[in-house]
Amino acid sequence: MNFQKTAMSFEETIKQGIPSELPPAKPYPVDANRAPKRKDILSAEEKQLAVRNALRYFPAEWHKELATEFAQELKDFGRIYMYRFKPNYDMKARSIADYPAKCQQAAAIMLMIDNNLDPAVAQHPEELITYGGNGAVFQNWAQYLLAMKYLSEMESDQTLHLYSGHPMGLFPSSEDAPRVVVTNGMMIPNYSQPDDWEKFNALGVTQYGQMTAGSFMYIGPQGIVHGTTITVMNAFRKVLNKGETPNGKIFLTAGLGGMSGAQPKAGNIANCITVCAEVNPKAATKRHQQGWVDELIDNMDDLVTRVRIAQANEEVVSIAYIGNVVDVWETFYNEEIFVHLGSDQTSLHNPWSGGYYPVDISYEESNRLIREAPELFKEKVQATLRRHATAVNKHAARGTYFFDYGNAFLLEASRAGGDVMAENGIDFKYPSYVQDILGPMCFDYGFGPFRWVCTSSNPEDLDKTDAIAAKVLSKIMEESPEEIQQQMQDNITWIKDAKQNKLVVGSQARILYADAQGRMEIAKAFNDAINAGEIGPVVLGRDHHDVSGTDSPFRETSNIYDGSRFTADMAIHNVIGDSFRGATWVSIHNGGGVGWGEVINGGFGMLLDGSSAAERRLKSMLLFDVNNGIARRSWARNEEANFAIKREMARTPKLKVTLANLVEDNILNNLSL
Repeated sequence: MNFQKTAMSFEETIKQGIPSELPPAKPYPVDANRAPKRKDILSAEEKQLAVRNALRYFPAEWHKELATEFAQELKDFGRIYMYRFKPNYDMKARSIADYPAKCQQAAAIMLMIDNNLDPAVAQHPEELITYGGNGAVFQNWAQYLLAMKYLSEMESDQTLHLYSGHPMGLFPSSEDAPRVVVTNGMMIPNYSQPDDWEKFNALGVTQYGQMTAGSFMYIGPQGIVHGTTITVMNAFRKVLNKGETPNGKIFLTAGLGGMSGAQPKAGNIANCITVCAEVNPKAATKRHQQGWVDELIDNMDDLVTRVRIAQANEEVVSIAYIGNVVDVWETFYNEEIFVHLGSDQTSLHNPWSGGYYPVDISYEESNRLIREAPELFKEKVQATLRRHATAVNKHAARGTYFFDYGNAFLLEASRAGGDVMAENGIDFKYPSYVQDILGPMCFDYGFGPFRWVCTSSNPEDLDKTDAIAAKVLSKIMEESPEEIQQQMQDNITWIKDAKQNKLVVGSQARILYADAQGRMEIAKAFNDAINAGEIGPVVLGRDHHDVSGTDSPFRETSNIYDGSRFTADMAIHNVIGDSFRGATWVSIHNGGGVGWGEVINGGFGMLLDGSSAAERRLKSMLLFDVNNGIARRSWARNEEANFAIKREMARTPKLKVTLANLVEDNILNNLSL
């Protein structure tokens, strides 16, 4: 068969994997939102090794032609993406029935992979990067082709093992084992610095999977819209007087890329004025076209005028400013525009490769410096961080409530010498949003980002699941204790309004915050509806940014005060525990959210097919997935978690958790140490 002349069907292309004949080279699309050029960090010998590593996916007779092409990709982009091998079919989540597979679980995983690479979902789809500037599903297109082929051949007693995107192969297992086990960036600890990622990713031996990109569980900005909405709503509750509303109040932030693109939509739902700066015009325009931000402004004078009008009219509006957020902070201070809430969600986990851009330099010039003068770029980024911190401090002195939104802003600002440290020289002067809001109000009680995808790709199925979830939560709330009434009500309101907020991008997916009881009862209701033929199969999952999945000392576990926030036992137990309790696939990553070497996070996916086996698995796995984290938080002496784990033990007699005995301060204060 002549690959170049014979059009292959979608199913045939997947089953083929690496093509039998060399496909023609193809030009990169000129209008694509390209990933930044990566650092030129390899020696000449290492560059040869990178090309050698890439060529091992292909037969020897192709090597001469591909070697030249891959060497050029490495030179042009700092990575070998193998763009020639990108499939010609539309990259999007189809109906689960459209995927060639021997077992339905494998088809569900294929659907989720394609959704994470959908141009409407992915930040840099040509480079297989879903969000965060470097959150990759695979390192290259050969890995995608091979993984999809394996999934099409997989039987229900086999498991596919993925090493940082590389499909190591199908191994015999059992029906109760996960169908896929994913690891991303799992480095020996002494090789987990930012330049280690640059080097070993360029060599083609590891990748940065972010949190949900390399786990195939990203559902577009909706996933973070909900968390941001909860955060912004509760932040306003902290600073506003009783009876005062967020209308006409400003939430100032930055970033409209992957997850950060959710901020304007969340601000609208929270009923405030959102001003979100973004240096990349394509990213800002994309969010505007998708309806995630109301207005685009690229002139500072126009921004000031528009914001004053919005304040005067107490509007609910989101504005994308195409430019640097430091200019906005400084101008708003000089113009005496009061900012109630401030944060930042640029990709500062990746500060030297396009995650954060210096002020007073164009976007294009910055990208040139990243590649050609990385040390100069780093100097300018750090100078901007110091300036950024100074501007925030001035606003905070006027009463602005600033919180770190888990993107490593305070961490990198401190490393740059910015004035962000508290008087004790140990802590930051501003809290992480987890410390102040999501930790004590949500995670300690077991509430976190539960999500699902309707694999039929039918919007009607999503409507039905919304209604089921709302009904289940409303019933649970009737008997919920006072401590979690606010969380329950916020999420009932969210799910009832979800459709009108037009949150779907890519797959027919939904997210809400629920505790273990809520997740289990919603999942069982879905499974019953599938069994009854009312809806098609459903994939369950969550963001790793949750109760139990992530050990991140400056974000998810920043409200752990027993000294264990720098340990990663919880995340490791999470992924191992989920794997033998019924997860369809599990993943464990280094670096997701706040930076390479700064966090370990685990995730899962689970297919509900209406069977009794699915019901057994969901009850076993979801109970552990949440309560593993509550138990750890309770052991750290978090009062809310102690309440939650005792309540769960009363509900679940076979759950027996070690509880902490509290020590009176005066006993310790009187010690001679």
